[in-house]
Amino acid sequence: MEKYKQEFIEFMVDCGVLKFGDFTTKSGRKTPFFINAGYYRTGSQLRKLGEYYARAIKSAFGLDFDVLFGPAYKGIPLSVAASMAVSEFYDTDIRYCSNRKEVKDHGDKGILLGGPIYDKDRIVIIEDVTTAGTSIGETMPILNAQGEVSVLGLVVSVDRMERGQGEKSALAEIEEVYGIRTTSIVTMEEVVEHLYNKPYNGNIIIDDALKAAIDSYYKQYGASY
Repeated sequence: MEKYKQEFIEFMVDCGVLKFGDFTTKSGRKTPFFINAGYYRTGSQLRKLGEYYARAIKSAFGLDFDVLFGPAYKGIPLSVAASMAVSEFYDTDIRYCSNRKEVKDHGDKGILLGGPIYDKDRIVIIEDVTTAGTSIGETMPILNAQGEVSVLGLVVSVDRMERGQGEKSALAEIEEVYGIRTTSIVTMEEVVEHLYNKPYNGNIIIDDALKAAIDSYYKQYGASY
């Protein structure tokens, strides 16, 4: 596993973004792990997060595209942080853009925030975590309404590697339905590999009992890729 992936996993733990315990997802699944990007709360955390996203974007899509689009609301700071990191670390300027939940009818009218989207633009979508693909279903019509655009793909922070609407993972379903590529900074398999029975800051974060709970969860909800 690449070093930046290991660092990102530890970064999620440090920020309280990656938690283990008993949780219930929006879809009603009882899960032993939970990822909440809302716990990135400081400027330094967002700066580091942007850098990790920038590395994943460059690795999967290169930097020859025009717009980094973050769906409202969590995607807004992600698109800003990652586009700044791309500029800082790779000396490449791309536009960031997000949508409003409600269309403004005064001042800066329209549904978009940030940079404009032009005909023929190449776009990468950025999100925190995708479990059911609902957000992409709302995002694609917004992007396609801006002109003849090309959506290259989607980048998320963590691939949960569980079923979406069917038997395949949510990311695999998105690739199949929309014909775009998907990638993540890390997968849950990499998270478990890095943390299982290995001390971090003096603690074992994933011990045998938690590993058994995670394995049981994936027996029930794991995706067939």
